[in-house]
Amino acid sequence: MFSLGLKQYKLHAVRERSITLSSWWTNMTASALVRRLAALSGASAVGLGAYGAHGFKNKDPDDYRIVLYETANKYHFYHSLALLGAAHCSKPLMAGTILIAGMGMFCGPLYHQALTGDPGLGKLAPVGGVAMIAGWLAMIL
Repeated sequence: MFSLGLKQYKLHAVRERSITLSSWWTNMTASALVRRLAALSGASAVGLGAYGAHGFKNKDPDDYRIVLYETANKYHFYHSLALLGAAHCSKPLMAGTILIAGMGMFCGPLYHQALTGDPGLGKLAPVGGVAMIAGWLAMIL
């Protein structure tokens, strides 16, 4: 009888611990999601910064593409930190979404132009800059 109870307990414990990806996603709070996105953003900023430091090392330091890359990387870092702050505001999902969209529209075209020389996405950068400002202001709400 004791072993039967132990088996039932183990089965129950396994049931309690089994967690699916969908239940994990729905149980995650907005602030936890934004914190995780901030961590991913910060890690990618470090990786891209290292890539830029080594990828452009034999180029002329006054080259405009290097300036673009450094600007993109600097704002990428700043706004990765802003995402950490957004995770603790009263509307983390809204502020985080606006910041991430702004980072994508601002830093993305600058990284792209610096790496390819193609200025085609450059018109998105001002929109991204405005979105980053709006993301900072959304943390007030």
